[in-house]
Amino acid sequence: MTDKAALTSFYRQELENSIIEYLAEKLKIDFRDAMRIYYESRLSKQIENGTNGIDNLDYKNLAEDLIENEM
Repeated sequence: MTDKAALTSFYRQELENSIIEYLAEKLKIDFRDAMRIYYESRLSKQIENGTNGIDNLDYKNLAEDLIENEM
């Protein structure tokens, strides 16, 4: 893996963790439930694929969007 690929992978993992933690806190649910909600969402697939640079947006905005549009 190149340094850029490793850095991108690390950044996406941290972004996903932040989104999941935010969902758990905001929705007052268990961390595992927040993980399930996130990983079953379109958002997780978009972040994984780097669709339209979505992985460069703020985790709170992404989580709020998930709550509003996918739940």
